[in-house]
Amino acid sequence: MALTKEQIAQRIAKEVKDRYYVNLGIGIPTLVANFVRDDIDVEFQSENGILGMGPFPFEGEEDPDLINAGKQTITALPGASFFDSAMSFGMIRGQHVDLTILGAMEVSQNGDIANWKIPGKMVKGMGGAMDLVASAENIIVAMMHTNRQGESKLLPECSLPLTGVQCVKKIVTNLAVLEIRDGKFHLLERAPGVSIEEIKQATAGDLVVDGEIPEMKI
Repeated sequence: MALTKEQIAQRIAKEVKDRYYVNLGIGIPTLVANFVRDDIDVEFQSENGILGMGPFPFEGEEDPDLINAGKQTITALPGASFFDSAMSFGMIRGQHVDLTILGAMEVSQNGDIANWKIPGKMVKGMGGAMDLVASAENIIVAMMHTNRQGESKLLPECSLPLTGVQCVKKIVTNLAVLEIRDGKFHLLERAPGVSIEEIKQATAGDLVVDGEIPEMKI
């Protein structure tokens, strides 16, 4: 059975380690803050100028002045700090962020990512993702394995305009956890009840399957 967006975020939360500084992209990545273990100390950073984001607020407790890069209302943990965009991007470009979690429209088997523009559709610009993919050394992508037409989003080469080149290390989709190594997708885990054959059919790029592939533990 394929994972929900919340379950994708829940699985990615397991990749967050103690004392990490983590940047969450727009979409599924923003949900990760809700699932991080309580016994570790993690600082979530948003490029609009906050370090120390907490979970989403409960309905009725939102502060319209407190938002993330996706303009969603957020909470701030005790000790959180606020600063201007120059300081925020200095953190990113200076490689002071330990883990970056991004959404994507397409990922190629050599680690290219396309997540900012669909030709013919109006967009505001590439945004902070450009700096994140150029500077981050540990990028995990949260995405659906296929698009609404059922076509694979894990490709030999991206067809959409690129955000970054050879930068993605790991992908968590609604079907699987995959690692990019040696120009190929390596299957690490599969969603509960999802067969290896289903993952193969949904993956257009080269997929390597070594031995028994365990089911994800959410």
